[in-house]
Amino acid sequence: MHFRCWAEIDLQALRENLAWLRHRVGPGVKIITVVKADAYGHGLQDIARLLMQSGTDIFGVANLAEAEAIRSVGKGWPILMLGACLPHEVETSVRDDVMPTLSTLAEAKLFSKAAQRQHRVVRVHVKVDTGMGRLGVRPEQAVALVRQVAALPGLRVHGLFTHYSAAEDDAAFSRRQREQFVEVVASLNAAGITPELIHANNSGAVLLERGSVFNTVRPGLLVYGIVPPGKRRVPAELKRHLRPALSWKCRVSLVKGISKGAPLSYGHTFIAPRRMRVATLTAGYGDGYLRASSNRASVLIRGRRCHVLGRVTMDQMIVDVSRVAAVKPGDEAVLVGRQGRDEISATELAAWCGTIPWEVLTAITYRVRRVYRGGHAA
Repeated sequence: MHFRCWAEIDLQALRENLAWLRHRVGPGVKIITVVKADAYGHGLQDIARLLMQSGTDIFGVANLAEAEAIRSVGKGWPILMLGACLPHEVETSVRDDVMPTLSTLAEAKLFSKAAQRQHRVVRVHVKVDTGMGRLGVRPEQAVALVRQVAALPGLRVHGLFTHYSAAEDDAAFSRRQREQFVEVVASLNAAGITPELIHANNSGAVLLERGSVFNTVRPGLLVYGIVPPGKRRVPAELKRHLRPALSWKCRVSLVKGISKGAPLSYGHTFIAPRRMRVATLTAGYGDGYLRASSNRASVLIRGRRCHVLGRVTMDQMIVDVSRVAAVKPGDEAVLVGRQGRDEISATELAAWCGTIPWEVLTAITYRVRRVYRGGHAA
């Protein structure tokens, strides 16, 4: 390959991750695969094709543009919009059969009117806010809202869900969220209301909150082979079953020697403490490699870790290759992934940047070519 900066996506790893998730949650449990933000940087359309073949039940998206991209590669798949629809998006959501998330009666009335105009029945999911705060109805108001929504013409309450806000970090708070949601589900059942899909577990909760699997789960990061980092311990035997699907690479464009005292990159935040050999790489924050990694991160060249020197710039960065023999222009540099016996994970890069692996993956920009390995996505 002759790309300057590219991401390799291991499709077999994705298949195996999804298969393990099915085994983890048990038979009969549906999987809503979250593919928002360009499938976490992996390429939405190609990943959607793969997931259709690999048996996902429902796609979870953030907006209608993502739903349209999925529809372009396969008709008829259930899609749940996890964010709130804007008023002007309601008609499109109904027309394109994208299941909306509802938090209020006012939203439900807009969908009811659109459903009647289009002579359709809209499957809706009501969200219960047990502690996330972004969307959803408070638990004590949830039963009343579900009753009101179910009574509106053109609407069917297809799903009920909540969202863990700290499953990876706070067991006690997660327990309170689970207990509130379980109480809502029980109250609805007592009232004879049984939505088809009940879901709470995101990736962290799939690993750590087995008691709230219900009949549907909603994994994101796990599908792509990454364990959400946090304070709570995930058993090692669970981690062994997951394999990161994405590797991110670029090239060495120049190798040169610099003298002691030489300043590097913008702002001179690195001054050479000795004579050094440095390499310029063909990646920068314009490709999504976060500027926060400046003077903190490392990359792999010829299987050795090479420290990032100075500020990462828009299209290039500089690394120390003083201890790596025979580095030359054109050599592959691994930003995320394995080379030789070493590996840099998205989680490790995120830690260097003071952020989370979700941001590392979704920050990878459009100009980074996605290359798919391990079979065809189409």
